[in-house]
Amino acid sequence: MSESFEESLAVLEESVQRLEAGELKLEEALEVFEKGVAASRACGQWLDQTRERVQVLTADAEGQFRLSFLDDEDDQ
Repeated sequence: MSESFEESLAVLEESVQRLEAGELKLEEALEVFEKGVAASRACGQWLDQTRERVQVLTADAEGQFRLSFLDDEDDQ
């Protein structure tokens, strides 16, 4: 992933706007669609990596610390 999340998201948004405008020839639309799919996958990878990195340090009932995902906090 050479682009940042924000760059990938901008490419995805531009692709969607161009496709929704409906002014592209079929071959151009296919190229824009492929670029959008690649940007979408890159965004997904960024989000997956970020989720893995975002951990919260919490103390249990005995005062011991453990690492848990933010989603784990919602379950309690």
